Amino acid sequence: MVKKIIRCRQKEGNDMDGIKQAAITERLPFPVLSGAKIFSFRKIIPFLGSAFVVSVGYIDPGNWATNIAGGSSFGYKLLWVLLLSNLMAILLQVLAAKLGIATGRSLAENCREHFPKPVVYFLWGMATFAAMATDLAEFLGAAIGFKILLGIPMFPAALIAGIAVFGILWLKKFGHRKVEAVIFSMVALVGIGYVIELILAKPDWTMIGRSIFVPSIDSASILVAIGMLGATVMPHNIFLHSDIIKSRVIPGNLEHNRNLLRMTKIDSAIALNLAWFINSSMIIMAAAVFFSNGIAVESIEQAHSTLTPLLGAASSLIFGIALLSAGLSSSTTGTMAGQSILEGFMRVKISPFLTRLITMLPALVLIGMQVDALKALVISQVVLSLQLPFTIIPLILFTRSKKLMGEFANKPIVNFLAYLIAFIVISLNGLLLYQTFGGEFSF
Repeated sequence: MVKKIIRCRQKEGNDMDGIKQAAITERLPFPVLSGAKIFSFRKIIPFLGSAFVVSVGYIDPGNWATNIAGGSSFGYKLLWVLLLSNLMAILLQVLAAKLGIATGRSLAENCREHFPKPVVYFLWGMATFAAMATDLAEFLGAAIGFKILLGIPMFPAALIAGIAVFGILWLKKFGHRKVEAVIFSMVALVGIGYVIELILAKPDWTMIGRSIFVPSIDSASILVAIGMLGATVMPHNIFLHSDIIKSRVIPGNLEHNRNLLRMTKIDSAIALNLAWFINSSMIIMAAAVFFSNGIAVESIEQAHSTLTPLLGAASSLIFGIALLSAGLSSSTTGTMAGQSILEGFMRVKISPFLTRLITMLPALVLIGMQVDALKALVISQVVLSLQLPFTIIPLILFTRSKKLMGEFANKPIVNFLAYLIAFIVISLNGLLLYQTFGGEFSF
């Protein structure tokens, strides 16, 4: 009799757990993923978005600066850097998302949880420095976009850019999906703009194919190559992806979370390959229009104005719209990343509007000082590359741990590829430092 009562109570408890789980599921803004037909189009769509938000950082104005500098100065020569950087970025973003799915914590939160305080403070300082460099590039780009389109001086253009970014951040109160939709639309504008630019530029496709797959670098091109790497594999994006994926995780639902990881891989592959196509298009356009005609490009504004006689007024207008879209969208995600880093490392939560206001100030000071925007953008991306190892190494340490990740821990081949990426980044940074102190080389 007692055993029968216990079984009845256990059954009631299980039923109540099921009811609670069902109630939670009904309130979720996305479907729960089960094993059946998980790759149907209907089920994939709600999970596309987090990688697209992250991918904005891969086509921000810093990328524009390094791509235009690379294409106009070295032709198609550095296209292989973009391919390598994109493959590295896809793996690192998947690892970042996997960390968030497996642990329910972002990369910054895991650092705070598992590292000694001095290390946490150091990593927080490095990540914040990288986020500030990124934010500078993104805000400068948005300001240049408004300057091109409205024909106004740089400083008022920067103020308008700040107001526009506040507007996009305001959408966050309605949920991540609204922000994702706006950002996706802007990415689409950039992509369409560069498809049109490519058609008008009529590049040398044979040289393009060779340059994508045959590496070539020397002491003259190393600074721009490192800038391209830093502009593509961005530290703040790794922190951001590990954080925003948490909104789609269901704690305790292993089947859903396994399938969420599969969806995230699809999301990352689509979004980052689109970003790679847009970045490659920038280099190809700059090489075909500027390098082939012996035109030295010293500013993004000059690139815009030089397009007009060579490709027509419409191309110049498209360039301005695409740059503005890239600047506004990436500035929004940069603010989100800065918040994630601060909250994760330091458990300090402040308004995104206050974050945006604080990070606007250095850019406004530089604009007021009339600093060369193109050089500032390229250098900011080099800073990102130099900081990258301090983001990659903790990510590898966490995702390879079976104790922390469980069944989501990296397989040996993934660990090997991650170590290889870290080695390549550190080696390229070493070459840059060697060149900075007067060394010369050619490969």
